[in-house]
Amino acid sequence: MSTERISQGIAELSRWIDESNAGRDPEAATWARLAKITEEAGEVVAAHIGATGQNPRKGVTHTRADVEEELLDVALTALAALEHLRGHDARSLELLDDKLRRTLDRAGR
Repeated sequence: MSTERISQGIAELSRWIDESNAGRDPEAATWARLAKITEEAGEVVAAHIGATGQNPRKGVTHTRADVEEELLDVALTALAALEHLRGHDARSLELLDDKLRRTLDRAGR
C-alpha cells in the first residue's frame, strides 16, 4: 500500500470517528481523541506485562505479537488524532516523515 493511500486511510478513519461523535461538543470530542492515545498506551503496557508474565497471579497472558499490535494501535490512534486536529487533510504521514527527519537531524544521523 502506498503512503498516499495509507494517509488517505488514516484521514478516512478519523472522519469516521468524528462522524460517529458528531453530536458531542467539539472540544469534548477533541479531548476524547487525545485521551484515547493514552488509553492505547496503557494497553501496550498491559500487553507487555502479560507477555513477560510479570503478574504472578495471571502468568503469561499475551504474546510479543500482542504488544506489537498494541503499539500499532497507539501509532494509528495518534495519527488519526492528528488528522482530526488538521481537518482530515490526509497529511499525517507527510508530517510524520518531516518530524522523523528533524529528529534524526537533532540526533546527528
